[in-house]
Amino acid sequence: MMTKEKLDRINYLANKSKTKTLTSKEKEEQQMLRKEYLQNIRQSFTNQLTTMTVLDPEGNDVTPEKVKKLRKNNKKL
Repeated sequence: MMTKEKLDRINYLANKSKTKTLTSKEKEEQQMLRKEYLQNIRQSFTNQLTTMTVLDPEGNDVTPEKVKKLRKNNKKL
């Protein structure tokens, strides 16, 4: 999970890039923070998928096989 300070820094750099030119060091930092942010979002989404169960109107488990495999692989880790 990203800290508030990192999120604030992402927003600061984004706003600064709209009004001014970022230095090369700031651009590198921005790319690194964006990459970390996207990794967190993807991991969060994967966690949500692996905990879901899909039921049809009759109450039968119709969870896609891909989700079941993800769940099984996560238990091994």
